[in-house]
Amino acid sequence: MKFPMLIAWPAMLIGTFAAPLSTVAQNYPSKPVRVVTAEQGGGADLPLRFFVPGLVERLGQGVIVDNRGGTVTIPAEIVAKAPPDGYTVLFYGSPMWIIPLLLADAPYDPLRNFAPITLAFRTTNLLLVHPTMPAKSVGELIALAKAKPGVLNYGSGGTGSSTHLGPELLKSMAGIDIVRVPYKGAGPAVTGLIGGEVQLIITSTPVKAHLQSGRLRALAVTSAEPSPLYPGLPTVAATVPGYESSVMFGFFAPAKTPSPIVDRLNRDLVRILGQPDIQERLLNTGSEAVASSPDQFVAAMKSDIARMGKVIKDSGIRAQ
Repeated sequence: MKFPMLIAWPAMLIGTFAAPLSTVAQNYPSKPVRVVTAEQGGGADLPLRFFVPGLVERLGQGVIVDNRGGTVTIPAEIVAKAPPDGYTVLFYGSPMWIIPLLLADAPYDPLRNFAPITLAFRTTNLLLVHPTMPAKSVGELIALAKAKPGVLNYGSGGTGSSTHLGPELLKSMAGIDIVRVPYKGAGPAVTGLIGGEVQLIITSTPVKAHLQSGRLRALAVTSAEPSPLYPGLPTVAATVPGYESSVMFGFFAPAKTPSPIVDRLNRDLVRILGQPDIQERLLNTGSEAVASSPDQFVAAMKSDIARMGKVIKDSGIRAQ
């Protein structure tokens, strides 16, 4: 006689919790949304400004850009500890989930402490060499490196940056021995390549003028697929299957943010990213719009963490 009550009980629970979630979604947003990102003028700051007007229009509320300087962990830690109500959002790139792989005591877990909303764009790197290099293709570069192990140098910016991990991934997957020469940033590393201090670099730093003048030569893009940013250039993956080294940027909410709110933000941001003017502005800054579902974003993060995590572990790389 008690079985009907037991069977009905879960349904009662569902009704109890569904109503508040529905109300939350219907009332969201009722106040301005804060988007935490890098310092003003940083790599994530300028593109974020492209999205703000459209987000304000769609949400019907103000959007506050909260620039935070210092390490990449600062903006992420702020959002990881924020209330999961959709009013504090993070906009950052893949260093957000790569840097914890380099730290023994990272202040957040990129997979457990966030609810990814959508990818926003991808910045594709170029594999560049000095014009005096005899290698005219990725295959020729690999052959040259194998013939002269430990002789070729690559320039890089900070530890754990794409200019560092991109070449280390190539070393691992192609089975070559090239030597890192660290600089204070990607810009100085490019200058070092132009001056012949190093022989190659993987970077997204704008180098169009240097390519046109012949001061640098581009061998390939490091994205999984050919990039519209560099028509005619092959991918590294065409020679080294599975190779990919790109910097992805996206939006995150704190973990446990109600799914109706995450879905609402996803819909609005995906529509903004689909606008031709936004896509054109991103292309002009060297980036490609790549909107996604939350699940696709999680999958991209997990893939990148697995790929780069292996390189970091095998190479013994640690944050400095």
